[in-house]
Amino acid sequence: MIETERLCLRRFTLEDLEDFYEYAKDPLVGPPAGWKPHESKEESLEILKSFVSSEDIFAMTLKSSGKVIGSLGCHEDRKREYKGGVMIGYVLSSPYWGKGLMSEAVEGLLDYIFLTLGMDLVSAYYYPFNEKSGKVLKKAGLVYEGIIRKCSVLPTGEVVDDVCYSMTREEFFRKRNWL
Repeated sequence: MIETERLCLRRFTLEDLEDFYEYAKDPLVGPPAGWKPHESKEESLEILKSFVSSEDIFAMTLKSSGKVIGSLGCHEDRKREYKGGVMIGYVLSSPYWGKGLMSEAVEGLLDYIFLTLGMDLVSAYYYPFNEKSGKVLKKAGLVYEGIIRKCSVLPTGEVVDDVCYSMTREEFFRKRNWL
């Protein structure tokens, strides 16, 4: 479990289905992250089952209510051969956008990745049309690497670029004035 000022990042449970489906069906949430909105609670349940069995996907919950308002994960970066790092991804329920919650969650996830997992690198990618995600990464201190052109295929079949950011272990410690 990862705690921040307003959030708790914890493992998903099957009891999270209602909250998960609530944001996963929102047409504003999935497409900027590269997946189509969920069409049924059954579809969400199948995906939730995979989240429950995963150790690298976290439910983002409000400390004040326990409500699940998004998810974060750290996974193997299949775009890099180097295996000393992880790629992060995240989504947030649209009613909570613009409140600094995702930036807070990413900071907590970075602490976990560098301090607990001991990784050397964190990478993150977003599509050029998802500028909000770019703002989160910049605020967290990740460094712009560049654009991988025509890198991803969206569920609509559209081919899009990936904008790449990363942070090294040294940059993480320097940002926190620990070096």
